[in-house]
Amino acid sequence: MKTIKVKTVIFDMDGVITDTMLYHFRAWRRIYAAQGFKVSREEIYRREGQPGYRTIKEILGERGIPFDEAKARRILSEKERLFKKIVHKRFIRGVKDFLRHLHHRGVAAALVTGTARHEAEEILPKNFLKRFAVSVTGDEVRHGKPHPEPYLRALKKLNIRPQDAIVIENAPFGIRSAKKARLACIALETSLSRAYLKDADFIFSSYRDLRRHLDFEADGED
Repeated sequence: MKTIKVKTVIFDMDGVITDTMLYHFRAWRRIYAAQGFKVSREEIYRREGQPGYRTIKEILGERGIPFDEAKARRILSEKERLFKKIVHKRFIRGVKDFLRHLHHRGVAAALVTGTARHEAEEILPKNFLKRFAVSVTGDEVRHGKPHPEPYLRALKKLNIRPQDAIVIENAPFGIRSAKKARLACIALETSLSRAYLKDADFIFSSYRDLRRHLDFEADGED
């Protein structure tokens, strides 16, 4: 087993903390069906983490449909309304135990998500959010994933260096965001296969698999 010395583990939310990716897909599928076309689960999952309007622009563009910002805002608003209606608030198996383990090892936790703060607060219980030393949400950055800004902002709020932290992600754009911020990254196969996660430093099928191979220890060096 490899032991990693860090001050903080930084978590993505959807697909890393919350088991919500299926409901995002179902909401997007219904929205696009109303526009007259189908989308695959893979099309949605591999874009997880980036701003919703960019997902709309890319998917419409791939089908030769002109992008209209006003229409995109309406689509995104309807998707978010539908997601809130159908989502079941569940945690990824093993994440709570893993967070407790980090706490016992003296390693802090932080949250970086493309979800807006008010939406994250609706999904995550208040007592659960308190487990994170800092959080960065999608409405607090100018550039979302795969841009490094979300993770750079987290490092600034934590007042630590990239080598003092490691990220847990589940999608290509989140991994790219972390790596551009010079952070090491663990990927979980909760929504995509390892073929999509190849840029991560470590890839595991689950938290159970992760804990069989890695342990974490607080790095007390300044």
